[in-house]
Formats: sequence, structure tokens, C-alpha cells
Amino acid sequence: MKAKIFVTLKKGVLDPQGKTIQKALGSLGFKNIDDVRAGKYFEVNIKNGAKKKAEAEVKKMCERLLANTVIEDYTFKIEK
Repeated sequence: MKAKIFVTLKKGVLDPQGKTIQKALGSLGFKNIDDVRAGKYFEVNIKNGAKKKAEAEVKKMCERLLANTVIEDYTFKIEK
């Protein structure tokens, strides 16, 4: 199975990287950009097992290492 994990800053948390990307896009002629938020993406291959168990493991991974849950949110999807 493969877990696809998305980690993003919570709303209200400043995103200087996103602002830098937004300014760069504007300088390249993309003037219709209202906001940019940067994040992280992970793919984790999980050995065969039950989907529920894989979901529980991925949640633990996110909360213990992959996301700083004070300032970041995460979502994930498990695929076969």
C-alpha cells in the first residue's frame, strides 16, 4: 500500500515561503494570483497489511514526525 500525505500550515499561520512564491509568480506575469500556501508532500510505502492498521500507523507518523501539529494540518490517502 502507498500512503500519500499532505502537510500544510494551518490557516492564520504566516507562510513566508508561500508569499515568496506568490511574488515570483507575479514577476513572471501571473497577476491573477490571490494567495499561495506552501506545504510538504510525502509518499510512504507500507508493507502488506490491513488498511485500518495502515491508517493508524500513518496518523502516528504524522503526529510524531511528519507534521508539527501546533502549526500544521495534515491529510492522507491510502492506496493499494
